[in-house]
Amino acid sequence: MKVLLVEDDIVFSEILCEYLTDLNNEVILAFEGEKAEELIFSQPFDLILLDIHIPKNNGLTVLQKIRENGFTTPVIVITSSLDSDKIEKAFTIGCNDYIKKPFDFKELHARIKYIKKQYKIDFYGTINIDETYTFDFQNLTIFKNRSPIKIPKKEAEIVKYFLCNQNRVISFNELIINIWGYEIEPSISTIRTYIKNIRKLFNYAYIESIKGLGYKFTSNNSE
Repeated sequence: MKVLLVEDDIVFSEILCEYLTDLNNEVILAFEGEKAEELIFSQPFDLILLDIHIPKNNGLTVLQKIRENGFTTPVIVITSSLDSDKIEKAFTIGCNDYIKKPFDFKELHARIKYIKKQYKIDFYGTINIDETYTFDFQNLTIFKNRSPIKIPKKEAEIVKYFLCNQNRVISFNELIINIWGYEIEPSISTIRTYIKNIRKLFNYAYIESIKGLGYKFTSNNSE
């Protein structure tokens, strides 16, 4: 898992970085908000650990900016106080969890494991879409009645993203940010073509168009 750790306490961040690295994570460090934004907008991360009290754009400002730009990367907010207003604002903006300093690293590990399970980070198993279709996360392969179906890689990545984000509306911009990332930005018509092909594959089930907003994916086995 690739983690962005945003923490201005250099000593603490290095200790935490060593702990996370020992858990087989790749950890990138940022010590202030502007650098964190630069990193987030230039490379993909699986998880962001974000201290609220950092210089050059505090953590809440960073969180709000990345959510407004369509980044859905899970964020655990780190705070040194139990200011209920700030915590409430963090959840309103879009954080996924928070942890208060000082904290036991085992507690942080437990919270990270929960996020990984919820968002299927480093998940290499399979998901049954229905009685006919199964998706293999490791090989980005769709199986129909246990037989593999060859589809373009981007279509498989879209299916994977849909499966990780079922039952909520996903905009065109969100798909672009989280699927294409920092490659050449596709046109809306290109995305529609991919969606059309995926719909055809599933006999036009599961993908609902939400007018003016985007798409919602709901399989027979959604939780």
